[in-house]
Amino acid sequence: MARKRGLSDEEKELWSRVARSAVPLHPQGRSDPPPEPAPKRKPAAAPAPRFAADLPPAFHIGQTALPPGPAPGRAPTPAERLAEAPLRMDHKTHKRMRQGRLRPEARLDLHGMTLAAAHPELIRFILSCQGAGLRLVLVITGKGRGDHGPLPTRPGALRHQVPHWLHVPPLSGVVQQVSAAHYRHGGEGAYYVYLRR
Repeated sequence: MARKRGLSDEEKELWSRVARSAVPLHPQGRSDPPPEPAPKRKPAAAPAPRFAADLPPAFHIGQTALPPGPAPGRAPTPAERLAEAPLRMDHKTHKRMRQGRLRPEARLDLHGMTLAAAHPELIRFILSCQGAGLRLVLVITGKGRGDHGPLPTRPGALRHQVPHWLHVPPLSGVVQQVSAAHYRHGGEGAYYVYLRR
């Protein structure tokens, strides 16, 4: 068995410096006075609530309703998101389209289709309409059923997905504006799609 080597003078000096700098966890057993605490810093100001935008606006006595817009804590509907999108077409034409005074030149009904079946059908329809020189088409998605059984699901998957598909390639270069349809053309269950020339 090999003999243990003792500490050299340098190692003993180093160890004594480390031992002097150590602060005991339980100073009761120590006779030296505890080191002075570090000066206290001013407490930082409390951060603003992260979700301040989600708080409801102040309600005053006599007020009959909350201002328009999505309810606090509720995600905006696809129609509300599209209404906030920047306008990329003539203002007067857009106003007439929103009011249902423009008649769509073609329509695609995606009712009852799965997302996998609807996506290629939408691409084919939009590209063929643009190739034929049409400007305003109607895409019907349906509003979605509210009852999906015991598991929570988002109703109207097509209603939420179609605007996204219209804003990404290959359709983003062909589509100029997407807007929720007027109630006479399907309301929240349909979209006007205004195509580029």
